[in-house]
Amino acid sequence: MNNVAVCSSNSSPATMKPTGDVLTALRNLMKNLPNNLGSINAYIIPSNDAHQSEYLAARDERRAFVSGFDGSAGTAVVTEREALLWTDGRYYQQATKQLDTNWTLMRDGQPSTPSIDAWLAKALQPGARVGVDANLITAAAWMPLQTSLKTAGCTLLPVVPNLIDLLWKEQPAVPHNPLLPLATTFTGATIAQKLATVREKLADKRASVMVVSALDEIAWLLNLRGTDIDYNPVFFAYVIVTPDALYLFIDPAQMRPQVEDHFRANGVTVEVRGYGEVHAVLQELAGNSSTSATPSGTRPLVWISSGSSYALVALVPEERRLNDITPINLMKAVKNETEAKGIRDCHVRDGVALCQYFAWLERCMADGTPVDEISGATRLEELRSRQAHYQGLSFTTISASGPNGSIIHYHPLPETNRPITANELYLCDSGAQYLDGTTDVTRTMHFGQPTAEEIRAFTHVLKGQISLGTAIFPRKVKGQFLDTIARKALWDIGLDYGHGTGHGIGHFLNVHEGPMGIGIRLMPNDPGLEENMFLSNEPGYYKDGQFGIRIEDIVQVVTANVGTNFDGRGALTFRTITMCPIQTRLIDVTLLTAKERDHLNAYHQTVLDTLGPLLRETNDLDTLAWLERETKAI
Repeated sequence: MNNVAVCSSNSSPATMKPTGDVLTALRNLMKNLPNNLGSINAYIIPSNDAHQSEYLAARDERRAFVSGFDGSAGTAVVTEREALLWTDGRYYQQATKQLDTNWTLMRDGQPSTPSIDAWLAKALQPGARVGVDANLITAAAWMPLQTSLKTAGCTLLPVVPNLIDLLWKEQPAVPHNPLLPLATTFTGATIAQKLATVREKLADKRASVMVVSALDEIAWLLNLRGTDIDYNPVFFAYVIVTPDALYLFIDPAQMRPQVEDHFRANGVTVEVRGYGEVHAVLQELAGNSSTSATPSGTRPLVWISSGSSYALVALVPEERRLNDITPINLMKAVKNETEAKGIRDCHVRDGVALCQYFAWLERCMADGTPVDEISGATRLEELRSRQAHYQGLSFTTISASGPNGSIIHYHPLPETNRPITANELYLCDSGAQYLDGTTDVTRTMHFGQPTAEEIRAFTHVLKGQISLGTAIFPRKVKGQFLDTIARKALWDIGLDYGHGTGHGIGHFLNVHEGPMGIGIRLMPNDPGLEENMFLSNEPGYYKDGQFGIRIEDIVQVVTANVGTNFDGRGALTFRTITMCPIQTRLIDVTLLTAKERDHLNAYHQTVLDTLGPLLRETNDLDTLAWLERETKAI
């Protein structure tokens, strides 16, 4: 699954939603804001929640409510006369199908498309006011937007309450589901051990307070998981860490006895406050005059990521802000040995389910049993659910036949559902959550005779995927520098793809995890790659309205065995942990180098050696026969 910067989204092209009435109501509110704030000339509707989550609870789908476009990435801007939506290349097709005539699609990433701030600066008159909910925009985005608008003589205004919330009469309730304590047999470290490292980092930076707003960071730090956002095992909360206290801001209904027992077993005392109290407590801690000064006479810093909401960051006096990603972000990205083993293990079990699915699907094609995109995805989910430690899917399955495969973040709905046949390519991007890890894998299959064009494109996608998967690179190199390695084989024949090449993946957490990634766009917080980071390797190619191709594995960053070792800097490479064959029927072997053939054959032998015994143990001889055939050397 890919995100640009870099899964697939929880969205799919659907019936176009009429938006005229909601836009009229919004514009009326813009003329007469609540709380005597006057009026605004433009309103920005980000796709974030208050924690800047990529995927949202139903309550936070405000941009989808106002625009009809429900992709995971995009920003809406509404002025007195215009309504515009900025989204990236993953969603051009989807947005075209979902936006009605009230909206203009702004194809973000195209050279001719201005940024939001540039468009506003040109479209608005000096003196205009632009509003946004400061809880839904990061400080990193607020600051340059404010500067750009100020240069144009305009003002950026935080608007409370959120205007969409005032219009959305059937807005879903805030979820507050039970929490799941995760044992140290899965986490590899107690909360107390993690907290000790965080406090060391606090001391190193001469900071006295750390604010944690990202939901996956909170879940990881507290060894807890939740279900407040579909497919993402997180819960709504904030955390503040000081040298002698750990504050958790959460709905009290979620604090059940087993959670309190979990904290005691993890060696920590947690001061629990209501979810909505975080602003008042932060303001008190940030402005507390009794906070001891450092030896230089300066007051200690408040560590808050610029990726947190501007509403939170603005509570900290500017001279006391340490705007940097939290150490938790980096600690979470580099898996400990227990986490790393868990991720590898769950990919083996996941591989069994995948092979069972594709073997079953091939039998259906051969005997004429009807299967469509939805029934196929349902079958795959059922097979995964049989595996140990299964907790659910990690995103909505992209089960895409023929032209639907060209929609990068497609998932089937009744109105878009197509049969899976032996006459078209079938792209399946899917993943699961297990107690010991998270999976994400894409395979593209053809159950009949693929065209020469499909074979050529698939082979070049594979060449790029192998090239990246076998790359040797210096330790701490930024992922952006590796992106071209995956694209070159496609570029050589004039093809490309409009998404990132690799994203980090969580340990029973979000399927997309930073701060590292592999893509064309700069990731300013990328710390550089190091051992025990896990990322996806997923180049692709999409021919609009005809087919889509993607090959995706999860890879582990490991030490490379090379003599020069980059003059002591350290040499790294990738180890593929996804266990599922790549269909050789789609490969033009004459286009592969000997090294590429050897690599693919070795990978297939590893898949057979790993999964074959497990299929024999369960007497799944049909899947075993399929696996033996699909891993046969070329």
